[in-house]
Amino acid sequence: MIEEDRWLKEKLALLPGKPGVYLMKDSEGRVIYVGKAKTLKNRVRSYFTGSHDAKTQKLVSEIRDFEYIVTDNAVEALILECNLIKQHQPPFNIMLRDDKSYPYIKITREEHPRLEIVRRMAKDGASYFGPYPNSGSAMETKRLLDRLYPLRKCRNLKKKVCLYYHIGQCLAPCEYPVDPERYEAIRKDIGRFLNGGHGEIVEELERRMHEEAEALRFERAKELRDLIQHIGRVMEKQKIVFQDQVDRDVFGFFAERGRMCVQVFFIRGGKLIERAVQIFPFYNDPLEDFGSYVAQFYFEETERPKEVYLPEGVETDVLGEWLGARVVVPRRGPKRQLVEMACENARIALEEKLALEERDLERTVGAVRELGDVLAIAAPRRIEAFDNSNLQGTDPVAAMVVFVDGQPAKKEYRKFKIKTVQGPDDYASMREVIRRRYTRVLREKLPLPDLIVVDGGRGQIGAALEVLQDELDLEIPVCGLAKDDRHRTDQLFLGDDPVPVPIDRHSQGFYLLQRIQEEVHRFAITFHRQTRGKRVMHSVLDDIPGIGEKRKRKLLQHFGSVEAIRQASLEEFRQAGIGDRLAEQILEALK
Repeated sequence: MIEEDRWLKEKLALLPGKPGVYLMKDSEGRVIYVGKAKTLKNRVRSYFTGSHDAKTQKLVSEIRDFEYIVTDNAVEALILECNLIKQHQPPFNIMLRDDKSYPYIKITREEHPRLEIVRRMAKDGASYFGPYPNSGSAMETKRLLDRLYPLRKCRNLKKKVCLYYHIGQCLAPCEYPVDPERYEAIRKDIGRFLNGGHGEIVEELERRMHEEAEALRFERAKELRDLIQHIGRVMEKQKIVFQDQVDRDVFGFFAERGRMCVQVFFIRGGKLIERAVQIFPFYNDPLEDFGSYVAQFYFEETERPKEVYLPEGVETDVLGEWLGARVVVPRRGPKRQLVEMACENARIALEEKLALEERDLERTVGAVRELGDVLAIAAPRRIEAFDNSNLQGTDPVAAMVVFVDGQPAKKEYRKFKIKTVQGPDDYASMREVIRRRYTRVLREKLPLPDLIVVDGGRGQIGAALEVLQDELDLEIPVCGLAKDDRHRTDQLFLGDDPVPVPIDRHSQGFYLLQRIQEEVHRFAITFHRQTRGKRVMHSVLDDIPGIGEKRKRKLLQHFGSVEAIRQASLEEFRQAGIGDRLAEQILEALK
């Protein structure tokens, strides 16, 4: 370690005073953090000098080496940092959950254009509207436009007119010529509608609705009324914020207890269409990590807003030069209020998240501690529970679920087919499963549980302890959960000579036991049904000569069940592609 520290100090002394990107590595050579710096010498040395908060200390404690790449300027460093973060996915960097890609509504540039939803804008001459906050919002708006404007709906032209023509939602270019000027007029009407001109459409629809009502065509009037209401629901989500119709993104963030929440308001054409929210851990200076988030946010975007608003303290020059947009920190007026609103929303979202996590921690870890107190053992952080399932001794199986700190660890669930027990012997099945599970745990040096829960009372506990203590020499507490006549958790047993343990039925510890018992019972029952179903299907179909896996699947898809196959006629078999001879063999076997 002394040699390693000396070597790091020698590398630090050689750092250049130039802009660039640095890569921190752990003992195995993996990149754990990527950062940029205007002056590499000062920035990288700062990690190894002075005091740091707990988050940065955690990062520094894992650094065993570093590399750096010198760039000509800070903008190149910003771009390179984004590339390297995307390439290495370092655990101490803030990273977007996925590439930011919002849906647009597109009017294709074809002879007969149509509406479609796309994720990227291309330079193809088409008209694009958006972006929309999610695919649901875009789809809802597209459905509205489909009802209002008669562009073709089919991807490829049909040979004759379809229903859309008859209900007035298509011009039927498959049969009738359409003037290109008509399409251009529709294109302009859609653009005007989406950019705030829907009020004119509503007024026209209201006029037509009244005319239809006066003519006693109430069904048509009702359709128009519903359409007007639908326009209101879809378009009221797009609230006017600025009259200049400039595209803007407004960022706000809040950091506390090692977590950061970022909120982004998307303003398009003067309308606040939606916001994005992300909460994640951070390990560096909050302003620096927030700046890294913003850079990654735009790294692969094809369309960028004209203006980006950021909170006070964030560096804007480099980001603005790279984006080619106006990146500013508003100082006063409604623009500053918008940034403050984004920061306030970020604060509320993060505090709500932390409060929910605290409540969940109290419900889970608190329940674990409470259970330990009731059973007079250390808090059982890892609990493994077992349940057997069979039907009058047939297809016997067992299941195990794992709870860690009161939460299910589903990747560690296990299924067992009972191999050595004949008939419905629950105790013998329990002995086999416990033996198989913990023999493997010892052999593979897997973590041992702090508590084992079995579904049952004294008999099941005794069977489990017989294997654990007498055969495997393991001292693990085993408790049993007995049910009442209504199959509800009734009594808790513990110990070599199991006696009922008093527990408050309204306590978090009791609720935890109930969740564990219900989960292991569900898991065991599901596995038993799958096993029994496979056996039944094998016995009646797979043993028939000429029936393989594909033909069996084909039969079940066509008829729906084995019983329907048994009742089928030869003609129905022919419709399923089965010849008469094979059909007779199937019917004979099923009898």
